[in-house]
Amino acid sequence: MSEQELPYDFQVVSPARPVASIAEDAQKGLFDRPRSLPPKYFYDDRGSRLFDQICDTKEYYPTRTEAALLQRYAQGIIDLVRPCHILEFGSGTSRKTRYLLDASHGLQEPVCYWPFDICSTLLHDVAMDLLHEYPGLGVRAQCGDFTAGIDHLPQPPDRCLYLFLGGTIGNFDHQQARGFLSEVSAHMQPGDALLLGADRVKDHLVLHDAYNDAEGLTAAFNLNVLSVLNEELGADFEPDQFDHRAQYNAGQQQIEMHLIARSEQSVYFSHLDQTLQMRANEGILTEISRKFRPEDLQQLLQEAGLRQEAHFQPDNGWFSLVLARKAAAGH
Repeated sequence: MSEQELPYDFQVVSPARPVASIAEDAQKGLFDRPRSLPPKYFYDDRGSRLFDQICDTKEYYPTRTEAALLQRYAQGIIDLVRPCHILEFGSGTSRKTRYLLDASHGLQEPVCYWPFDICSTLLHDVAMDLLHEYPGLGVRAQCGDFTAGIDHLPQPPDRCLYLFLGGTIGNFDHQQARGFLSEVSAHMQPGDALLLGADRVKDHLVLHDAYNDAEGLTAAFNLNVLSVLNEELGADFEPDQFDHRAQYNAGQQQIEMHLIARSEQSVYFSHLDQTLQMRANEGILTEISRKFRPEDLQQLLQEAGLRQEAHFQPDNGWFSLVLARKAAAGH
């Protein structure tokens, strides 16, 4: 089916600033020590679906905790904002967004949903599912990398509720998080709001188990990035020669996820004509997941020109949903 025949709008959002290619990221991050790779390469079609399965594991509390908060407070959030549009950064399978779509039924006009994701295949599948589940729903799919800036993202013409859920803000360091939220703030119009989901600092064992599930899904998700490198850059990684390792860095308040070489590795990248030499037990940092205290979140929002309007959390304080609006000039 061509884009002209799609029963929903589809737009490619071009980057607002130069964004490194996977080849450039690999050269910069893998061929110098300490080795690292941006987490956005997790989310090919297989990686996106693996992550969706991780969300159902007993150990991975963030998704079910955030979902419970949305189920409980979605109607109140919708009543506060009364959006005409809902735009979600990193929308994935949009599974939790449905609570907000359900709560929007009472609005005078149906909302228009704008899923923004890097994976076009997933966007198509989600759009078709939502059109079936919500007759009358408008869908304007935005395909692109929001970390490359949102200057070319169309601005919804009426009140918009922006979503950044799942604790994804924790994948950015402080400077990156402040920069992204500042861009969102600049994109917002009077009456718009941002709903931000953020994971909280808690018992270290709970955090460890969430990223080391017994089924091995997080390990498979992490290792899948090697298959992405094989596919995209003609590398010859053998994923079974690497181990998944995720541990909590209390000083930095973040989970750090690595791939650890089981033995010496010599990996040839045919598209780069370069060979990566790794020592046994050497790691590649593939993701950080920062954890926040309530005061951390308030400070981050203030630095981005936003003010907290409401804060929703469970009794155990494991997760935060923060509703924010643009701060008034001079504040």
